[in-house]
Amino acid sequence: MKTLKVKVEQFSGSNGPVKNQMIIRTDKGTFFQSYNSVIVFEPRSGKTQLDKNFWDYSKTTGKYRNQFLGEDKKETEAKIKNGTYLLTDLNK
Repeated sequence: MKTLKVKVEQFSGSNGPVKNQMIIRTDKGTFFQSYNSVIVFEPRSGKTQLDKNFWDYSKTTGKYRNQFLGEDKKETEAKIKNGTYLLTDLNK
């Protein structure tokens, strides 16, 4: 069985490390996790995925999701609408 390589690091916002916000890097891609919920998955190939239940859960989650994606909420919503991003259940 192939071992999955995983690296977990604390998310760094504009003012340095942010408590309860994590970046998880794996062989399959990069995850952004806020508290206990995966918010975004950027696969090595394919479309970026946002969790359909938590991508816009709170103001704090949104702030760091925006920093992770490098865009504002309106841009994220437009990419969901045009199919650039997929909404899925990343926390099943």
